[in-house]
Amino acid sequence: MGFINDAKAQTAGAEARKAREKGQGVLVYKFIEANVNSKSTAPMTGIADQIESVEQQGWRLDTLTAAEGKTFGGGERIALVCVFRAV
Repeated sequence: MGFINDAKAQTAGAEARKAREKGQGVLVYKFIEANVNSKSTAPMTGIADQIESVEQQGWRLDTLTAAEGKTFGGGERIALVCVFRAV
């Protein structure tokens, strides 16, 4: 994991832990990742690390939806909106 992905995973895990401590049964979380090349199939390791960090806090991924868009600078980004349920 790189520095930025590590920080994002730690933040996601911390937010997931807070939601569990509050007694929430559902957590909706948005993950955003730069998309270097949307025309190829490849692992999204940063997103995987973040999802794993949330699941380590007692959540299981239930559903997700994805969107891809262009930034003002012309780059591409992917957003995953994930619904987690407490286990």
